[in-house]
Amino acid sequence: MTRTDRGLLIPLLLGGCAVLVLSIGVAVTIGPASVSVSDVYRVILGHIGIGTAEVSRIEDGIVWQLRLPRTLLAAVCGAGLALCGAIMQSLLRNPLADPFVLGISSGASTGAVVVAVLGVGGGALSLSTGAFAGALLSFVLVMLLAVGAGGGNDRVVLAGVAGTQLFSALTSFIVISSADAEQTRGVLFWLLGSLSGADWTDVALCGAVTLLGMTVCLFNTSALDAFTFGHDAAASLGVPVKWVRILLLVITALITAALVSAAGAIGFVGLVLPHAARFLVGARHRRLLPTTVVIGAIFMVWVDTIARTVFAPQEIPVGVVTALIGVPAFALILFRLRRSR
Repeated sequence: MTRTDRGLLIPLLLGGCAVLVLSIGVAVTIGPASVSVSDVYRVILGHIGIGTAEVSRIEDGIVWQLRLPRTLLAAVCGAGLALCGAIMQSLLRNPLADPFVLGISSGASTGAVVVAVLGVGGGALSLSTGAFAGALLSFVLVMLLAVGAGGGNDRVVLAGVAGTQLFSALTSFIVISSADAEQTRGVLFWLLGSLSGADWTDVALCGAVTLLGMTVCLFNTSALDAFTFGHDAAASLGVPVKWVRILLLVITALITAALVSAAGAIGFVGLVLPHAARFLVGARHRRLLPTTVVIGAIFMVWVDTIARTVFAPQEIPVGVVTALIGVPAFALILFRLRRSR
C-alpha cells in the first residue's frame, strides 16, 4: 500500500468506525418498549462498571439482554457477510458471487429444521447447533462435488447450485411432511433471517469467528489481488494458489456457517456491499476488505433497527428488509456490468 493509499484509507476507516459506534449508540435507544435514552445509557454504563443504573429489572433486561446484544450481532453479521462476499467474488472471479454460493445457507436451513421439527438430538441440540452442522455438511458435499467435477471456478458455482437445490428440497420436504402450523411459522421466520433470539453467547462466538476470519483474509490480500488476473497469473507471481484458495474457502464457509446458525439466511449483504466498497476505495483488497467490513456492519445495524421498529410490535424478518433494499441495488450492479463490457 502506498503512502497516498494509506493517507486516504485511514481517515475513511476512522470515519466509518465513528459512524458505526454512533449507529450502535442510537440503535439501542430505539424500540417498541418505552425506555428513555438516559436510562439506556445508565444501564450500559452500569454493566461495564461506570456508575449505577437506577432502573427497573425489566428496563435493564430490555437494554442489556435484548437490544444491545441484538444490535452488536447485527453489526457482526453485516461485517462478516460483506467480508465473505468480497472474498467469494475475488476467488471465483465472479462479481455476482455471494457467501451462499456454496450452498451453506440451504444446508444450515436443513440442519435447523431437522432439530426443530424432527427433534433430532432429543432436546440436547439447539437450533443454532443444528444449523451450524448442516452448513458445514453442505460445504463439504459441495466441495467434494466441485473437486470431482474438475475444481474450476465454474464447477464450484455449479456444485453450489446443486447443493442449494438439494438441501432446499430436503428442508421443504421435512416442513411439509412433519411440521405443524406453529413450527412452520417459526421455521419460516428463521429461514428469512431473524436476530430476535440474539444473546451474548451468539455475539461472542460470531464475533470471534468473524475477527479470526478477517485477520486471515487481511494476511492474504496480496494473493487476492493476484487472483484478479486469474489463477495462472497468480501462480506465476509465486502465490500457492491451491492452498490459499482452500484456506479462504474454508474461512468463508466457517464465518458464513456461524452467522447463519445465529441469524438465519440474510441475503444480498454479501452480494451488494462489496460493490459499494469498491466504488469508494477501488479493487485493491488491502483497502477493500476493511472498508467492506465497516460498511456491512453499519448497514446491518440500521436494517435490523428498521425490521424491529417499523411495524412494531410486529417484527419483520431481517432478510426481507435486506432483499427489499438489495434487489434494486442488484439491478444497478447488473446494468453497470453490462455498460462496462
